[in-house]
Amino acid sequence: MKIVIGGQVDKREIESLVKDLDGSITTMVKSDLEAAMAVKTGQADYYLGACHTGGGGALAMAIALLGKPKCETVSMPGKRPVEANVTQAVNEGKVAFGFTADHKEQAVPMILSATKNKA
Repeated sequence: MKIVIGGQVDKREIESLVKDLDGSITTMVKSDLEAAMAVKTGQADYYLGACHTGGGGALAMAIALLGKPKCETVSMPGKRPVEANVTQAVNEGKVAFGFTADHKEQAVPMILSATKNKA
């Protein structure tokens, strides 16, 4: 599996989380535009991004290039990620996930688990 990390904040921390959870995943840290393009062109399977709102800076370019139906806001300020919602999003074919930086320790494991167990 190849995961590209975009978004506006904590890119290296998110990459470290992914690597700590599963060292077999290939990660790339890129600008938002490059990250979304990597998914669009098949160079990466999934996009992860964080910002302070969970949807703006985390997913704006992914939404523009991949389309809203391929993107999911996993968390927002005051709204923690919910595992069932993440699993549903992955099973619906969503490939780009945004979340708030303060929820990265919860969101990243949920996303990785859902992508590995995709129905």
